[in-house]
Amino acid sequence: MSIEHRVVPLLRLVLVVLFAVLVFLQVFSLPGQFAHLAEESPADAGLRWPLTAVSIYWVLCIQVVVIATWKLLTQVQRNTIFTTSSRRWVNAILGAIVAAWAVLVVVFLAVGFTATDPGLPLLLFLLVVVVAVAALLMVVMRALLRQATDLRSDLDTVI
Repeated sequence: MSIEHRVVPLLRLVLVVLFAVLVFLQVFSLPGQFAHLAEESPADAGLRWPLTAVSIYWVLCIQVVVIATWKLLTQVQRNTIFTTSSRRWVNAILGAIVAAWAVLVVVFLAVGFTATDPGLPLLLFLLVVVVAVAALLMVVMRALLRQATDLRSDLDTVI
């Protein structure tokens, strides 16, 4: 039994748990957290809906990554990962990461210009860099997948 046959089901289980937690966050936790923030701190009540919307948007981006990863795992199991159809799922992952990063940059700039304490802007800057690295890694992985797919199609033509 190859390593893929043992790892893929485990990864699928983790993805199901992660997706369930993300749905719980979207539906219950995040809206409730920001409603509580508005009740406890009326001065910050105006931030309730923008923070809720941005947080749910980021969770949605993560859900896109989870779904695309699931689809890629299916292609790994079927031994069709090195086909052009897998590029669309890698592009979906890259698109979700870039979309989340763009909103994170806007939040970083908004907080950075209004913060009195450097802690939160520094944390947001760190997140901006980490998500940028993740996006750049996906660009490299997409290029590797493209090269492997091209090589596979060349080999299939020869054989």
